[in-house]
Amino acid sequence: MFTNRARILVVGAFIIMLAVAVNLRVYEVAAVIVMFIFLLIWGYFKEGTIVLAAKAFHNKDYDKAEALLLQVNNPEWLSKKRRGFYEFIFGGICLQKQDYDEAEKHYEIAALYPLRSANDHVAALVHVANISIRHNDFAKAKAYLALADKHEEKITAKMKEVIKRLHDELDKK
Repeated sequence: MFTNRARILVVGAFIIMLAVAVNLRVYEVAAVIVMFIFLLIWGYFKEGTIVLAAKAFHNKDYDKAEALLLQVNNPEWLSKKRRGFYEFIFGGICLQKQDYDEAEKHYEIAALYPLRSANDHVAALVHVANISIRHNDFAKAKAYLALADKHEEKITAKMKEVIKRLHDELDKK
């Protein structure tokens, strides 16, 4: 739950403590410090800045959320759970910027990974279906709505209503 800059500062502080511990020949403490450094580096690759970005996104600070997500240099290296959330948040940011093609791409990727809940997973599917309807790609929209319908018993009433409206819109076309 660090930004990249904070992570570098903390690793730097641990390296200084490591040098002091080795100089004082306290190898047990040095080993613990090395473990913490390893955990921080592992967190950089597997966790990234997703938690901070999610907090900013939840607070509707989309610019900050996007800046935090852009700090992740290789999203494909994130853990499966974090990667899905990364794509889901990025899709939401693209929707806010009205970049529907990019949002569709991110939501499609998010739907491939486990998300926080079945409702979030269905939300990603519904966003792709909605964007596909706007692009007159009705076959794709029907396919994604069919995937969303498989989770009907696990989602909220509000999400069921959204799915119903999209089905009705597809039936009209």
